[in-house]
Amino acid sequence: MGETCVFGVTGGIAAAKATLAASMLVRRGLDVHVIMTESACEFVTPLTFRTLTANPVTVDMFEEPGEWNVKHVSLAQRADLFVIAPATANFIGKTAAGMADDMLTTTVMAARAPIVIAPAMNTGMYENPIVQRNIASLRALGYMFVGPERGRLACGDTGPGRMAAPERIVDFAMHALHGRARPSLAGRRVLVNAGPTREPIDPVRYITNRSSGKMGYAVAGAAAARGACVTLVAGPTDLPVPEGCALIEVETADEMYNACVAAAPASDIIVAAAAVADYRPASYSGSKIKKTADDLCIRLARTRDIVAEIARTKGERVIVGFAAETDDLLANAQTKLAAKNLDMIVANVVGGECSPFGSDENTVTLLRPGLEPEGLPAMSKLALAHEILDRVASILPNLRK
Repeated sequence: MGETCVFGVTGGIAAAKATLAASMLVRRGLDVHVIMTESACEFVTPLTFRTLTANPVTVDMFEEPGEWNVKHVSLAQRADLFVIAPATANFIGKTAAGMADDMLTTTVMAARAPIVIAPAMNTGMYENPIVQRNIASLRALGYMFVGPERGRLACGDTGPGRMAAPERIVDFAMHALHGRARPSLAGRRVLVNAGPTREPIDPVRYITNRSSGKMGYAVAGAAAARGACVTLVAGPTDLPVPEGCALIEVETADEMYNACVAAAPASDIIVAAAAVADYRPASYSGSKIKKTADDLCIRLARTRDIVAEIARTKGERVIVGFAAETDDLLANAQTKLAAKNLDMIVANVVGGECSPFGSDENTVTLLRPGLEPEGLPAMSKLALAHEILDRVASILPNLRK
């Protein structure tokens, strides 16, 4: 069994969506133990969570244990990660006040693991200055929050208060888990680009590539979870915006160039994970190109090199590039590392069965000037993002740990 996650569920309609988050955490390899408040049991039964996690569900603080232990202390000590979803205004208020009057708040009080809270409540409650003060107090103590989102709520209101999507909660929680006891990036400004670009041929067609954006999004999410102020410049993807990141959406290589060059001067760390088109159609047809009996030739023009331009005036910035190659991986990556004056290259083979495009995993080699190439084993892109940031932290001048 993998690392242990204690998953708290409080009494709100979003408890139904919490079942999805708990199930996703199990699929990520975590040993999930659920604590429900009595109010939560009015919305979802303990049997549901027990079935999804294959573990007993705790509700009553005074129930007879199957084996002798002080249960709230036992769970708190075992936890590598603590997630509360949904978290009501009542739970947030009690935790901020240091109250421990049920199994969930008592276990939270004894926990030493990263604690991720996903608020869910009526808009008026969420915007109440008392609730905002309580959230701010908990943030200052190191508690992490994901969401809430804006949307139509169960009460009929529209506004902030809807619990974050389960995928968003799980991604942020996994970043919190992987980022624990690692160098903080608090106060650092990080620029990440991600995803493909689309170079239009006519109003219907465009040139693009197979990039999913998952690696760049993972790096952005990992940096935000470590406290960095993150700007994510992304081409077209279907991925949710990582918690704590400011998203700039672009489509073409030219748009990505302009956005990245504008954001670079204010950045301490730049991670260029995007698969930017090297070529674009030299001319754009304002009308759809009609099919004829003849072959069609499209002349391509070079796009501007984002990384080369940013690195030209890099100063003390740490710049990380990526190299996706089908042949001569290390030689091509080493050439790119030197030619573009980068601090690190993340190199990986693409094509065939080894292609990482669209996958949640990757196998890479890290190259740095003056050091031997460092091959990393296959791992999730989320875990790899933290490995990359660990190396960045060792390069970054005057890093605050």
